Amino acid sequence: MNSDSTILKETCAICLENVDVLKMFSVDYCFHRFCFSCVKKNVEVQLRQGIVPKCPFEGCRSDLEIDSCTKLLTPELIEIMTQCIKEARVPFTERIYCPNSRCSTLMSKCEALEFSEMKCKNARESGARKCIKCCESFCVNCKVPWHENMSCYDYKSSHIYSCSKDAALDSLAKKEGWRQCKKCSHMIELAVGCFHMTCRCGYEFCYTCGMEWREKKPTCTCPRWDECYIIRN
Repeated sequence: MNSDSTILKETCAICLENVDVLKMFSVDYCFHRFCFSCVKKNVEVQLRQGIVPKCPFEGCRSDLEIDSCTKLLTPELIEIMTQCIKEARVPFTERIYCPNSRCSTLMSKCEALEFSEMKCKNARESGARKCIKCCESFCVNCKVPWHENMSCYDYKSSHIYSCSKDAALDSLAKKEGWRQCKKCSHMIELAVGCFHMTCRCGYEFCYTCGMEWREKKPTCTCPRWDECYIIRN
């Protein structure tokens, strides 16, 4: 620590600036310290990538706590961080998102089944589920609002589906070239970057053909990128 008159200062390990000690952030558990500005920028980048924020110190894997970050982040980023932490606690093969566009709550398959069995006697056999937050019924198999007395195939072939928001979204997705995750049915648009996509549920796939990536390697022979998505004018 350096002393400048009566103000104690400390050097940030990232920007190397001498900062007022009262504006230094201490990471819980590992106690590495950085200035507020650098931590905020680092956390924002990690959250935009869908990653639970960790200590910026190279090689350190300590998670940042939400309570410690409230003084640094906007309410929007706090909400994103809360969602990232919740998602990290649920294995991606167990994640379900409510198909209600006004809700989109994350649940585990087990959590959704337990809640649904309290409301519906044959939930396990039928595939009917209820969202733990908004209580809307949906199909766990095709991830759409519940279609009673109708199979998933019959529902998607029906007039009901053709007039639904899901059909409108599918039509728009085809027009815009968006991809739908095969695991959770979430729609994904590539704005910039390579064709290796990682969905919010953790499923990795090729944006061009939809084939799965395994162990960070593609299972298809599609190009990895296109310059029009890499170079922005």
